[in-house]
Amino acid sequence: MVKALITGITGFVGSHLAEFLLSKGEDVYGTYRWRSPKDNIKHILNKITLVPCELRDPFSCYEAIKTVKPDVIYHLAAQSYVPVSFTQPSDTIETNVIGTVNLLEAVRKNNIDPVIHVCSSSEVYGNPTKDEVPMKETNPLRPYSPYGVSKVGEDMVAYQYWLCYKMKIIRTRMFTHTGPRRGEVFAMSAFAKQIAMIEAGKQPPIVRVGNLDSVRTFADVRDTVRAYWLLTRMCPAGEVYNIGGEKSMTIRELLDHLLALSPMKDKISIKVDPALLRPSDVTLQIPDVSKFKKATGWKAEIPFEKTAKDILDFWREKVKTEEMSKDELANLYQLGK
Repeated sequence: MVKALITGITGFVGSHLAEFLLSKGEDVYGTYRWRSPKDNIKHILNKITLVPCELRDPFSCYEAIKTVKPDVIYHLAAQSYVPVSFTQPSDTIETNVIGTVNLLEAVRKNNIDPVIHVCSSSEVYGNPTKDEVPMKETNPLRPYSPYGVSKVGEDMVAYQYWLCYKMKIIRTRMFTHTGPRRGEVFAMSAFAKQIAMIEAGKQPPIVRVGNLDSVRTFADVRDTVRAYWLLTRMCPAGEVYNIGGEKSMTIRELLDHLLALSPMKDKISIKVDPALLRPSDVTLQIPDVSKFKKATGWKAEIPFEKTAKDILDFWREKVKTEEMSKDELANLYQLGK
């Protein structure tokens, strides 16, 4: 049985990847910090093994790798919210770059030889020129944010450890991916949550937005984790691959699609919130994924329409559950009087 270790298993992608690997019969381990919320994995806690690990602590990384001795590592843990990287650049770079160094050093010093997937990001490319779209792996790296800089560093650290130590490291530059459980600070999830809150009567019929003119190519997280699994089985060490969906649109078109799914669509207005605008923004992200498709045969299978419906339904249920929890607390309070 394959022993897989997911860093950041409690996160959005990590939880979906854990589900997928379990469906393949793999033995799934995941690193977590003591303060990490486990909401995303509560339904599979009895099927996985959690290992405490703080990526910024070399000893912690060493002990985690020593405990698990994995066959495959999916390194997903990161500070992944671009706006936060502008207010916390040092923390972002330390977590994403030094954290990756600590993990790879832990593998090297434990004298094991797993396949290691290091998850970089399309943010390393920044804004391409018109003749650079769709974006290939050979595009110049011109990061537009401290987060993008941190992912360039992580990417290059992974390359260097393959080059110098012949570790079986494969890098990906994943483009925009979303789906159920996506954090509420990310555009599609933020819109879906606000719409669900409006439908439930918990906020005024106004959706707050940032820059609606950015163009993104969307992939479903469930297609994403299948791609990662194929990557670790079919792709050679030392390579880097773009991975992304096939549906490109502006953020405005994305919002329009979500609104069309709501019975409240004719009553909702849109308001730009200056707090949601970035100092510099990547406004064009369309990938060329031909290299990865050729290597693995992967293609996106989940249509955007299903992704949109699923993420909206996820937030509708979450909003409903939160309401029920409040009712239950009120009932308990009354009983305790």
